[in-house]
Amino acid sequence: MVTKALFVRLEAKPGREADVESFLRGGLSIVEQEPATTVWFAVRIGLSTFGIFDAFPDEAGRQAHLSGGVAQALEAQASELFSEPPSIQEFDVLASKLPR
Repeated sequence: MVTKALFVRLEAKPGREADVESFLRGGLSIVEQEPATTVWFAVRIGLSTFGIFDAFPDEAGRQAHLSGGVAQALEAQASELFSEPPSIQEFDVLASKLPR
């Protein structure tokens, strides 16, 4: 069961869209090592707009993710890849359907 989630909106700098896509694809191997990251999706919303949606069983899992490898990599590369700081929204999950 998941009770907490995040959505991170990312806006690529002009000409850096392929780099952001590659960065996000590479993030999968990092989050696979996080037991409390129940679901993780990297998505492309538009030509230069990307996002990350992830969900967790509890607040401790969410906080562990926010201080984990992908968050550190985002922070390290933000000024290089993104035209504005990542927008991070935290929310509560009211209902979910997950694979068994």
